[in-house]
Amino acid sequence: APELGNVWTRWGGQDDRDGARETLRSWMAAQPSGVEGRRQMPQFNLTDEEINDLADFLEWTSKIKTQNWPPNEAG
Repeated sequence: APELGNVWTRWGGQDDRDGARETLRSWMAAQPSGVEGRRQMPQFNLTDEEINDLADFLEWTSKIKTQNWPPNEAG
């Protein structure tokens, strides 16, 4: 599974909140991508409200002090 613990910061949410939300929306819509060897998520068919709730959660978790975990940006 993809590393989601730091996805908000990797997608620039701290500087461009709307851009990170749109990236999340597009990425979720494209899953699974079918590209072999890539980390994939199943297609959850989330509603816009659920995607917004997920974005809120990822933004909130991005502010937690994780003692430098994960050890690298990709997890």
